[in-house]
Amino acid sequence: MTDTLPAAFDVARLSAAYAAGETDPVTVVRLAFERIRAWPDPAVWILLRDEADLLAEARALMARGPAGLPLWGIPFAVKDNIDVAGLPTTAACPEFTYTPERSATVVARLVAAGALLIGKTNLDQFATGLVGVRSPWGAPRSAFDAEYVSGGSSSGSGVAAAAGLVSFSLGTDTAGSGRVPAAFGNTVGLKPSRGLVSAAGVVPACRSLDCVTVFAQTADDAAAVLDVAAGYDPADPYSRPAPWPAGQPLPAAPSAFRFGVPAADALEFFGDRLNPPLFAASVARLESLGGEAVEIDLAPFLEVARLLYQGPWVAERTAAVGDFLAANPEAGHPVVRGIIDGGHGVTAVEAFRAMYRLEELRKVCDAVWEAVDLVITPTAGTTYTVAALEADPVRLNSNLGYYTNFMNLLDYAAVAVPAGFRDDGLPFGVTLLAPAFADRRLLALGDRLHRAAGLTAGATGLPLGPAGPRGPVEAGRTVDLAVVGAHMAGLPLNGELVAAGAQFVRAATTAPVYRLYALNQLSPARPGLVRVDEGGAGIAVEIWRMPVAALGRFVTGIAAPLGLGTLVLEDGGTVAGFICEGAAASEARDITGHGGWRAWMASQAAA
Repeated sequence: MTDTLPAAFDVARLSAAYAAGETDPVTVVRLAFERIRAWPDPAVWILLRDEADLLAEARALMARGPAGLPLWGIPFAVKDNIDVAGLPTTAACPEFTYTPERSATVVARLVAAGALLIGKTNLDQFATGLVGVRSPWGAPRSAFDAEYVSGGSSSGSGVAAAAGLVSFSLGTDTAGSGRVPAAFGNTVGLKPSRGLVSAAGVVPACRSLDCVTVFAQTADDAAAVLDVAAGYDPADPYSRPAPWPAGQPLPAAPSAFRFGVPAADALEFFGDRLNPPLFAASVARLESLGGEAVEIDLAPFLEVARLLYQGPWVAERTAAVGDFLAANPEAGHPVVRGIIDGGHGVTAVEAFRAMYRLEELRKVCDAVWEAVDLVITPTAGTTYTVAALEADPVRLNSNLGYYTNFMNLLDYAAVAVPAGFRDDGLPFGVTLLAPAFADRRLLALGDRLHRAAGLTAGATGLPLGPAGPRGPVEAGRTVDLAVVGAHMAGLPLNGELVAAGAQFVRAATTAPVYRLYALNQLSPARPGLVRVDEGGAGIAVEIWRMPVAALGRFVTGIAAPLGLGTLVLEDGGTVAGFICEGAAASEARDITGHGGWRAWMASQAAA
């Protein structure tokens, strides 16, 4: 569905339209309701706010102005298991309904940043399901083909973002609910690290695993929302502070990295012949962006996944709403009630044994990060019609969780990214995953992968919004490297560093324990830094930050007598850096008195 009205609804373009005076929040609220009324699937929403109330909020925003409000006038929706003060929370169960006095922390933060809440979206009851068909408010349909499921449990939020009814939406994710609807809607689905976004004010599914998620049309839009939503919240016992400062642009995606790909015998598409070539194309596209594919064993990850529903963690769902369903058995969707009732039989002994097994498997799974920076999988191996899901609800739902169920148990971050369209017109998506707090790095690389696929935004038919500015490559799976000669900025070998994805960090000086020599056996000319017991001096160096995955290949290109070792800096810190074999100094010119290679080169040019 497309239109030619004043502004596209993605965050980047809508914000730019506001800044240019091309539209205003009042116009956008009216437009949002026009689009919602025109959209042919009323099951997307459980509750829409009163349009007059929203227009009043929009006018108040216009009177205040956008200064200090990073999401000024941006319309959004929330899944109806997330509290909004004064609006009923149903969790897709009418008998469960209550009206909270306070909004969930994440909603309060977004509204305080100027975002306009349009309404609350449909979901699989009590966020139990990956399908979107388990709700008395109906089954939201795929934005591309009404015969197919939208994915769940964040079904309405996924469709609202895909259709451009709002700029972004919030969902939740315990087993894949913030990723599967993104794959089925051709949108980005950010499943943040556990605890990064507060879950205070969210009806729990598995309280220790639940994540509040973001659906958006681009990774940059998701990052803009995350920047506001993330942060420590004492009201959430599982909350963790973000390890990066707010207000920073996404880092530049590395130009060299290694990524894991499941071995062919573990790739499961459940008989679907349309998705495998699209996944292969995504792997090839990631390689074209500088990645080196490394085959990984998915078996331990899949064993972790089985613990979620076949193990004792189902009892967390029972702890959340089991008493309510026991007292109101007719209120529960039959499939949902059956899953949640199953937790009553879990024993403490079984729970502890599963916890021990999870930690054993965690060690095995985490070992993959010694070899790769991230892993790519299909988000879902296949998709289903609503009729097929209704006929076989449990088995087909389980199939959709094949690549998603292990993620929160292992405490990984993930970004679901659009990856192409099938021959039947339905979208396909992949997921990039990495250890906790890799969210921003995944968004940066996911954005490159998304844009490289040449896709339009969601189901709108519009081009993707512009990419935002990028900062330096973030520390994490990177190493700081001190260069002392021809690899410095602007010198002959600096291109080798840049091609390896390295970025300049700062200038520095070594501790006064080195001597510098002009080597005469290498071309282009370069120096040798030799550590000495006495008579040393501080030597100027540059610190560059390089992806760990690129370091091995970079080292193989270093010519003897040079190599890499540990340098001591004048502030007492240490860093990896170029050093020289001491024997080479006997045939080289001592240039220590110049204090560095640049000064020496300048003296030669002036001679």
